[in-house]
Amino acid sequence: MSIHNEVKRVTSHTLQSMKAKGEKISMLTAYDFSMAQVLDDAGIDVLLVGDSASNVMAGHETTLPITLDQMIYHAQSVVRACARCLVLVDLPFGSYQGNSKEALNSAIRIMKESGAHGIKLEGGEEVVDSVKRIISAGVPVMGHLGLTPQSIYQFGTYAVRAKEEEEAEILLHNARLLQDAGCFALVLEKIPAALGKMVAEELKIPVIGIGAGMHVDGQVLVMHDMLGITKNFSPRFLRRYANLYDDIKAATEAYIKDVKSKDFPNEKEQY
Repeated sequence: MSIHNEVKRVTSHTLQSMKAKGEKISMLTAYDFSMAQVLDDAGIDVLLVGDSASNVMAGHETTLPITLDQMIYHAQSVVRACARCLVLVDLPFGSYQGNSKEALNSAIRIMKESGAHGIKLEGGEEVVDSVKRIISAGVPVMGHLGLTPQSIYQFGTYAVRAKEEEEAEILLHNARLLQDAGCFALVLEKIPAALGKMVAEELKIPVIGIGAGMHVDGQVLVMHDMLGITKNFSPRFLRRYANLYDDIKAATEAYIKDVKSKDFPNEKEQY
């Protein structure tokens, strides 16, 4: 029997066991109670309360504007819904960079106020001190390398990262540093599949990919993209498993039509 089917509650230890057994890890983003309840009930292994809420929930162009208070609000909503999966929360831009004490305070606020099971943060060598400090307080940390959306203005593009040998070596070096600092897992975003394979094979901790190929230990997608709620985002790594934008639009149009034509409510739908 798979670990996925055996466990009643997914933990960081569960993910480690899944990697050791060669069982892939499933991960999606979530931002609200109702959707998180559906995803948890479906058997997802990990839900990430992503700073992508800045894009898909608030309509911002980047992930930068979302605040720590807003992330905690979304995290509280998701945690209330989940009986089985591991719930992680992104530390938002400005809540940890350059100051390990502030990083620790941000992580502790998320854990205390939301009840989440761990945090995720972006970056390599420059955040190692923060990672160590957060972990020393008993908070599990997932790292994030490759395309790191909080650094989009530094990159200037959402193009594939680490295609050149020099940047690939830096990424591998940072992956080792994050593992040595105590991260329990690592996300790799939008990098060549061969590099994703190399990192996953070298690291002892689980490596979750988003556009990092098939040879990593698991996959993560933004829920709105996977369900086809977003329309104008079609990277190569995205597979849409539904087309909810059109389904919801059609249902709404049918509702409007029925209200206008006085078909809804009918006699059976009133008191």
